[in-house]
Amino acid sequence: MILPTPENSVIVLIDMQEKLVRAMSNSENTVKACRMLMQGADALQCPVVVTEQYPKGLGFTVEDIASVLPAGTPVIEKTSFSCYGTEAFAETMAKQDRECVILCGVESHVCVLQTAMDALAAGKIVYIVADAVSSRKESDMNTGLQYLRHNGVQELSAEALLFMMLRNSRHPAFKTISALVR
Repeated sequence: MILPTPENSVIVLIDMQEKLVRAMSNSENTVKACRMLMQGADALQCPVVVTEQYPKGLGFTVEDIASVLPAGTPVIEKTSFSCYGTEAFAETMAKQDRECVILCGVESHVCVLQTAMDALAAGKIVYIVADAVSSRKESDMNTGLQYLRHNGVQELSAEALLFMMLRNSRHPAFKTISALVR
């Protein structure tokens, strides 16, 4: 098993938009975990790609997360459920050329699930950040996560993922990551 590192991974933040987030179960904690991941990605210099599902109707990425995105993060508009169904996303991911794809966002059982399955089909090692995903109904979220686990997607919490990427308390980002998880 290849473990995620800042050098071999890309984090994909899926559709954490104003109107969608408000409708999700446990949205406050999901936003908090996604925000922590974005700050951690910035500290670790791990690339991030953001998608927005039909932003004209659903709004843009919530400000709590948008305000901490690493500089230069691409934000890709889409209408397909799988992020890979959008040419700009597929091209961006091909340029990233990372072995590990780390997913967070909404909805667990729709866009996150379909993106994960397409990433697996593309030969990627896929991680889902369980506390940084949600669905409108908790039962849909749980069913989506179960399906992904059954199909080979690895599941971690945001904190576990960030410390896995650090590997060592001597890492230059250790103090920043430690402060984020408190």
